[in-house]
Amino acid sequence: MDLPKIAGTTPIKVSLIEGNTYAWCTCGLSEKQPYCDGSHKGSDFSPLVFQASETKDFHLCTCKKTKNPGFCDGSHKSL
Repeated sequence: MDLPKIAGTTPIKVSLIEGNTYAWCTCGLSEKQPYCDGSHKGSDFSPLVFQASETKDFHLCTCKKTKNPGFCDGSHKSL
């Protein structure tokens, strides 16, 4: 698989907690969108692991087309 699967056409609003670590799904196969559940195993994909810089609500990308990996940038509007 060269390109990720489009897991959704709208972002998912999540509450992130400052200092906590999260793993965003990059392959689009996870059943726990927008987070990784290990479905990428055996592919060239790996999750994007990041630490929240502040406690607040964010919109995480599910279309996997964002130019700001992990976070929605509106790319889903052109699908």
